[in-house]
Amino acid sequence: MFPVRKPCLFLSVLAESMCHFCGGMEHLLVYHRHISKTEAEKLLGEMDKDGSYLIRDSETVPGTYCICVLCRGCVYTYRLYQETGLWTVETESGTKERLFRNVRNLVEAFQKPNQGLVLPLLYPANVNSPPN
Repeated sequence: MFPVRKPCLFLSVLAESMCHFCGGMEHLLVYHRHISKTEAEKLLGEMDKDGSYLIRDSETVPGTYCICVLCRGCVYTYRLYQETGLWTVETESGTKERLFRNVRNLVEAFQKPNQGLVLPLLYPANVNSPPN
């Protein structure tokens, strides 16, 4: 009998780097691809929880994305894009720009309050999940 091994650190680092290589979006459950701003607003409105969020493709700027966040019945949209291979999000004015190796790290950072978004990213609107 062979002992049961824990997942190899190398494999988790490899998976992370592959996610970074492909842009990371395809592996995120909150990434809704080509839904429109109107569809995003409807989906988040149905969730009816401040801090609900999703990521979608930008309708106006090819190759960029949007983080949409629900706050008091309104959906706030922030542009998400790569700059010199690192990910950033356009936040409220006066907030220092932050760069991240991958989208997953960016989302984790913006789950905390006072990061330049109207609210922290609290409730993911995952693809194929019914609204609560």
